[in-house]
Amino acid sequence: MATAGPDLLGALPAGRRGAARGAFLWGRGVDLAVFGGSAAVALALAALSSGGALPTWGFLLFVVGVDVAHVHTTLFRTYLDPEELRRHPALYAAAPLACYAAGVALHLASELTFWRALAYAAVIHFVRQQIGWVAIYRALAGERSRVDRLLDDALIYAATGWPLLYWHAHPPRAFRWFVDGDFVSSPRLAAAVGPLGAVYAALAVAYVARALQRACVARAPLNLGKHVVVATTAATWYVGIVATDSDFQFTVTNVIVHGVPYMALVFAYARERAREAPRSLLARLVAGGLLAFLGFALALAFAEEMLWDRLVWHDQPELFGGAVDEPLLGPRARALLVPLLALPQATHYLLDAVVWRRHHTGPAQARALGFRSGAVEGADGEGGEGNGRSGGDGGGTDAVSVPASREA
Repeated sequence: MATAGPDLLGALPAGRRGAARGAFLWGRGVDLAVFGGSAAVALALAALSSGGALPTWGFLLFVVGVDVAHVHTTLFRTYLDPEELRRHPALYAAAPLACYAAGVALHLASELTFWRALAYAAVIHFVRQQIGWVAIYRALAGERSRVDRLLDDALIYAATGWPLLYWHAHPPRAFRWFVDGDFVSSPRLAAAVGPLGAVYAALAVAYVARALQRACVARAPLNLGKHVVVATTAATWYVGIVATDSDFQFTVTNVIVHGVPYMALVFAYARERAREAPRSLLARLVAGGLLAFLGFALALAFAEEMLWDRLVWHDQPELFGGAVDEPLLGPRARALLVPLLALPQATHYLLDAVVWRRHHTGPAQARALGFRSGAVEGADGEGGEGNGRSGGDGGGTDAVSVPASREA
């Protein structure tokens, strides 16, 4: 992976919104269904499961249908839009080339080096995505205090970082990000789990106190969307990594909450953009509605996973055929092929850190993010990273566990 922090949305300052919509991207009911509903499904699946490996149906539904498919929906924001390509030709030409070159160099160093770099890039992407969603909700609600931003960011980093610390400190786990050994585990880190857990708890208390202060003293409206993202982030990362220890439970808590909101955002963007460019390929695909949008991404996801399995993994013969006992490719061939197969994912990480940022936000993107004026106001407002989601920060990524961990 070529970037240190694949983010989802960039820094958008507070802008005017439709009164009925309030501090929501797409409306109260839709937002709660996308963010709260996806987390509820993930947590319910984790609770109802007895654990164990990810079954074939789970691989198809969660890995191919959500994780890998959501990577390919990035095309609707980038390569399927000729006008977008003309605006940033260097970016869209250089991003895949840079990712591939870096991937080949890492893989030639060692296969584990490649997967380790990709795994940590994915982790950063996932974390930054949550930072970004919170940033968007903060911007939509007009929360411009530096205290709110610092506290929100600190709590999200703690809610994701503390489970990751626990993971690193308690090897082996029954799940992995991509391949065995891609995380640098060390039992010596166990000494830090307790103290940093106390810091995490203190940040959570401070966050609740701040929310109560804003509601009861400042009489500010309840920022329900932000609180849902914060709470579901804490719950899914804890349940999937700390409270349980299975590939199935890790996968569902990891990919559903990450992939579903992202696809909802890209679909919202694609519909807005289709109105501006009705003759584009993007518009023709979106004209088929949500099913066409998802079908396009699912077809690409299935084709990609078939290539991974037939050429590299050979662990899903019941789906893709071609079972073999020995690797088909030698080390040099793998060093050229594996980074190529990982290119959609790596490019997704890199572009995701850029295209959702304030400076890349046009009217369609602003509307898709809930800024109903169609433009981003306050260009000098708080800034932020890309992948998170906007509003003053950024952040985001993809991941998968075994054996689905081919893509993220």
